[in-house]
Amino acid sequence: MESCAPVGNRRLPLRHYTRFVSPLWRHIRPQDLVWLLAFSVLAIASPERDPVVLTMLVALGVVQVIEPRIGVPPSVILKLICCFFILAYGGGISSSLFVVVFLPAITAATNLNATGAVLGTAASCAVYLMFIFFIQSDLYLDYQAILEVATRVLMVPVMAFLTYQLASQQRAEARKLQETAERLQEAQAEARRSERLAALGQLTAGLAHELRNPLGTMKSSAELLKRNVPADNAIATEMAGFISSEVDRTNSLITRFLEFAKPHHIKLENGDLAALLDRVIERFERERSPTMPEVSVYKNYSPDVGPVAFEEQLLERVFYNLITNAAQASPNGAAVTVKTKPVETEEGAGVEVSVIDRGSGIEPKNLENVFNPFFTTKPEGVGLGLAIVSKIVDEHGGKITVESTPGEGSVFRVYLPMG
Repeated sequence: MESCAPVGNRRLPLRHYTRFVSPLWRHIRPQDLVWLLAFSVLAIASPERDPVVLTMLVALGVVQVIEPRIGVPPSVILKLICCFFILAYGGGISSSLFVVVFLPAITAATNLNATGAVLGTAASCAVYLMFIFFIQSDLYLDYQAILEVATRVLMVPVMAFLTYQLASQQRAEARKLQETAERLQEAQAEARRSERLAALGQLTAGLAHELRNPLGTMKSSAELLKRNVPADNAIATEMAGFISSEVDRTNSLITRFLEFAKPHHIKLENGDLAALLDRVIERFERERSPTMPEVSVYKNYSPDVGPVAFEEQLLERVFYNLITNAAQASPNGAAVTVKTKPVETEEGAGVEVSVIDRGSGIEPKNLENVFNPFFTTKPEGVGLGLAIVSKIVDEHGGKITVESTPGEGSVFRVYLPMG
């Protein structure tokens, strides 16, 4: 029989009772119990037996426990209030519990920036000093007492400063670890992609060579059929033409597969990157398709970019592809920006070339796949353009990344080492 818990005049099954209690236990951390125990012991052992003092000591422990839920600034304010009442009912500046003013200062120094730490420390000192200047202003302090008060007040910023320094170092180490973890994830993803590309390249090369022979036979047969069918047989002539044109299209596709699969034996030579980009933009404007949106290409070249080592023909292909894709993703009248700037990386000095559009953007779920072969969102696309671009950039010792927001546009960044 199921146990029940009384609620008013009714008895509810125990599972209804634990439904409300168990979430509380799930949110309690081991350090919360330590804080509660520490302040409870402090209240029991306190030489000040005033009920307000004892209540405020326990309240400090409660505030410390609920700090992650209410936030640091409200927690500091509540602690300052508790400290004021502890000192007010526990002897003022001569209270043996003056150390409680360290707690809000240390909390601010641990969790807030420099401004927050300074404000928290100043407020903690003010809570203690207000008893001298306002509440107990008529209290006589001899030289020894003044030294003791000054020492107590001085210890608050000293403790806060040391705490802030330690917390800053820990936050800096945490950021470094996070950055290292992110770089490691990127390296692992890049290694996996390279392995997939290598395997896919071998498979594609073998398959393409095997397809070339039957396609050649089909092409020859279609041309022979077209020459030998009677002139009045329009259907046979049309079918032969279809076969020939589809074979040509398939051969073109196989050629692109082979271009992706074969390694490029590049010869790097120092050159002017701005001049190369100018040629690419001129070619794009000269060869743009009539069906492509009308866009303007803006140049934003940094004069600080020095010579870059590249294979001219391959790198022209990279930026022509990127600018074409940016234009295709843009609405009529939009702008595509080609921007260069020098950058410093762990490997040394380099240059970043950004191709920026204000088009439709890329869905977040597709960002990881845009450089994978055969991935495309275009109805007539094959999905090899950006894969080949990525491969060429890799062979130049560089890196390509993309940032995109749906509805706002995309930024493709190509990093290349300086020559």
